Amino acid sequence: MNTENSWQEQLTVGRFASKTVIVTGAGSGIGQATALRIAKEGGKVIAADISVERLDSLVAEHPDLDLVPVAGDITNEDVVAQVVAAAGGTIHGLANVAGIMDKFEPIHEVEDSTWERVFNINVNSILRLSRAVVPVMLEAGSGSVVNITSEAGIRGSAAGVAYTASKHAVVGITKNSAVMYGKSGLRFNAVAPGATITNIEAPMDSVHAQQVLGPIMGTIIPTPVAANELAASITFLLSDDGTNLNGVILPSDGGWSAI
Repeated sequence: MNTENSWQEQLTVGRFASKTVIVTGAGSGIGQATALRIAKEGGKVIAADISVERLDSLVAEHPDLDLVPVAGDITNEDVVAQVVAAAGGTIHGLANVAGIMDKFEPIHEVEDSTWERVFNINVNSILRLSRAVVPVMLEAGSGSVVNITSEAGIRGSAAGVAYTASKHAVVGITKNSAVMYGKSGLRFNAVAPGATITNIEAPMDSVHAQQVLGPIMGTIIPTPVAANELAASITFLLSDDGTNLNGVILPSDGGWSAI
């Protein structure tokens, strides 16, 4: 079983040389780890995040890397246009990492505001950014998109109804797009993270969820891993190393999905 310190990142020098990749949620967590891995391997990264401060810190801490920050809400079409424009007309890859969690509410407790916010960020942002990026990739005849679903995208016992439904939607987007664009040279895959050390808050506020999910999750979830372990899975699928993979939902979860 992996622990936080048992794995060391091994860079593949030049794997993303001369490639431009958009990464959302790049200011922290899995998104930041993914952006850094791509940039360290020679890529130009359009780093999108809602936080100006986080992006400024990322760029300041890594002045030697090709990181182009774009701050804003990627559910907004104007911000999407800014992200695409920052790529300069060439987009080899897109990692849709940005997302939020719910509070584990089951369907009889969830509020409209929670449902709408979770779907807006977890699903609508992927729709809008992918919709803007795909024509660029189609013109080039190639491109790789990796969406981030979740363990909650492949099972019903990992979150509340809003988050679970949103991540199942991400799986649907991924598989449909893989079929629709595969013959045009584009690949769409998804990574389903298990427990990962990030700054995303996931309080189990629902008493009903505590009673039902608490005993399940307390016994089967593997040890949480560092975000760069997820970045290793994401960048593999983004890169040419994933050449024969399309429509794959890859659980990167320490074996959780096998239980």
